[in-house]
Amino acid sequence: MKKLTSLFLPILIIILSLGVTAQVGQAPAGFDVLRNSIPHGKIDTVVYTSSTVGAERTTLVYTPPGYSAENKYPVLYLLHGIGGDEFEWLNNGHPEVILDNLYADGKVEPMIVVLPNGRAMKDDRATGNIYAADKVEAFANFENDLLKDLIPFIENKYPVIADREHRAIGGLSMGGGQSLNFGLGNLDVFASVGGFSSAPNTKQPAELVPNPEKTKEQLNLLFISCGDKDGLFSFSKRTHDFMSEHEIEHYYYVIPEGQHDFAVWKDSLYNFAQLLFK
Repeated sequence: MKKLTSLFLPILIIILSLGVTAQVGQAPAGFDVLRNSIPHGKIDTVVYTSSTVGAERTTLVYTPPGYSAENKYPVLYLLHGIGGDEFEWLNNGHPEVILDNLYADGKVEPMIVVLPNGRAMKDDRATGNIYAADKVEAFANFENDLLKDLIPFIENKYPVIADREHRAIGGLSMGGGQSLNFGLGNLDVFASVGGFSSAPNTKQPAELVPNPEKTKEQLNLLFISCGDKDGLFSFSKRTHDFMSEHEIEHYYYVIPEGQHDFAVWKDSLYNFAQLLFK
């Protein structure tokens, strides 16, 4: 990681970045409430061809307020959980509202946000037994779909800055595990990674980071968050513990009384978004 030195406190994490103090803590009241008086971004549903799956697939794409094809933007790929699909964040977390409010307050860099379906299979709906072996395997297979199909599609269709420094991945629960696995496993593609309440699909830390020194050189931002009442807390903590042991700088945000729910994930997105592409 090129910047950030971390001091971990029980409730609030204070990060010193090149001498400037930034704070990561509970989002303020109203951060996720629609404000009609401000400019708004746009969410489109688009279809891309997946050679990995052998089918056309759907993804949502958020473009920020004031979006113009004359400008170039960084991209965040924002992933859902095991029981969701490309609409889970939109229906339950409203990232467009959180981001619109952050833009209005001057707290976030303009970015495109892609909300894909992380279940890379022809029948990719969250129906039936969502824990079936083929559906769980499809979440792992999404790495191929993401790298070979979705990212090239986005970079062909939208005016993006197509380099690792301007590409981020983050997600909740199963998508948090995917983000850590795919992000840390492909630091030639992603420079910024965020895992919110990451699920048991998260690889063991030594597998995530087989070469700590190389990871330090490549990683711009690693953000790990979880509620302290979450039954999956141990997966986030073991990743944090490994990063600390190997002096890999990162944000570790433990949300007091936080459960495995969108209250935690919206708060995490609020904080993570403000750290991206600085």
